Amino acid sequence: MRPAQIVPLVVATALFMENTDSTVIATALPAIAASLNEDPIALKLALTAYLVSLAIFIPVSGWAADRYGARNVFRAALCVFMAGSLACAASNSLLGFVAARFVQGMGGAMMVPVGRLVILRSVPKSELVGALAYLTIPALIGPILGPPLGGFITTYADWRWIFFINIPIGLAGIVLATLYIGDIREAERPPLDLPGFLLSGAGLALMMLGFAATGRHLLPDGVSWGCMGAGAVLMALYLRHARRTDHPLIRLDLLRYPTFRAAVTGGSLFRIGTGAIPFLLPLMLQIGFGLDPLHSGLITFAAAAGALLIKIIGPRILRTYGFRRVMVTNALVAAAFLAVNGLFTAQTPHWIIVSVLLLGGCVRSLQFTCVNAIAYADLEQREMSAATSLASVAQQLSLSLGVSIGALALEGAAAWHGHSGIEAGDFRLAFLAVALISTGAFFVFRRLAPDAGAEVSGQRRIRGEEAGPGAVARPGDGSVSTLQPLTPPPGPGPGRPRA
Repeated sequence: MRPAQIVPLVVATALFMENTDSTVIATALPAIAASLNEDPIALKLALTAYLVSLAIFIPVSGWAADRYGARNVFRAALCVFMAGSLACAASNSLLGFVAARFVQGMGGAMMVPVGRLVILRSVPKSELVGALAYLTIPALIGPILGPPLGGFITTYADWRWIFFINIPIGLAGIVLATLYIGDIREAERPPLDLPGFLLSGAGLALMMLGFAATGRHLLPDGVSWGCMGAGAVLMALYLRHARRTDHPLIRLDLLRYPTFRAAVTGGSLFRIGTGAIPFLLPLMLQIGFGLDPLHSGLITFAAAAGALLIKIIGPRILRTYGFRRVMVTNALVAAAFLAVNGLFTAQTPHWIIVSVLLLGGCVRSLQFTCVNAIAYADLEQREMSAATSLASVAQQLSLSLGVSIGALALEGAAAWHGHSGIEAGDFRLAFLAVALISTGAFFVFRRLAPDAGAEVSGQRRIRGEEAGPGAVARPGDGSVSTLQPLTPPPGPGPGRPRA
């Protein structure tokens, strides 16, 4: 197998473990809350703690990989993730469970971004979409198996057993990384921006803690607002620090690339809606409709199955229509499928729910493929590490916001309807709220150039072939001229399209 095939499959082991873990926990959330004597909405802090931990430690993942070698960091991250899994299984309180999830996030912060960085540095741009497909197809098996597996374990055993499934997977990942991942590192690496790490890490943690803790059962409102205010001040100090240092931890200057800026901003809006699904959907099926965890998991896995199906034809769709057309249309379609989830009732036939989830998983997965690939279309190799960190931070923060916003909307709907507990009708407003936010991605993606990311999608190559061997691609508008150039065209090189 070529590096464009085998390296993504090795990295997919880590992504498989992470995705399986997340989907299993989402299905078991009501049972975990009951075991810990907590309200199910309070468990949003456990979900956001993991995502915030990712956002804090992801920015140093690129530096660590360059300093200690990608293979060493990848294997160490797998060990930390497994240790966090064992701590989750041993938790007897909400605080202990949240702390264990934070440790898991520390491992995940190094695990998946470093693996993705290995792919970006090992695979040519012309093969990037296919390589990412090799990465995500095995990894999507985790979300397919996770909900029914988590439901089965929670229904017929104890929820603590769900965390032990990470141990054999993690051990397999360590062995495969030792065999197939090279000791990739940069010869010249900037020093670690320690003040930037402390400012950004503390700022992000306080902001997201305050936002996630708003509402009932967690922290007093004054403490929540105080955390958000202190976090905002620290983030402002980081922005000031980043403008004055030569090598900031999070390089915001990369947003000058239109494709990268669209992937970060539009992708974040899109992921807010997506991030709410693993929290809202199992609660609606189990608390709102009265299903047990097993039947809930047998329904929710359909979204992951749809995501797997679209990965097979996703690259072909991109080559045919290009990034901009697909992303603009798909943003609206995906938001519509998200809002439809709120129209389900306890009387809705399960085959209808499964069909909607299957199609919704397809369109969301296609959008993720687009966002993840176009982000790196115009970047140089030396900028990949910093870009991976910034994109991953934005991704995790948006998913965390999705959980928090979904929970707040659910609580607000319950208060609007005049009852203290959660009822099935409250989920309609919650899904509608996150769908409206996700729709904002449409306005970001429509500002992309018509030929944005053409080299990555393969559309530029197709247009050249259709025009004939003497065709020359016009930069800027993606059109093709049949005039012969006066001088031979340059061969492939850094920043040049491969004809």
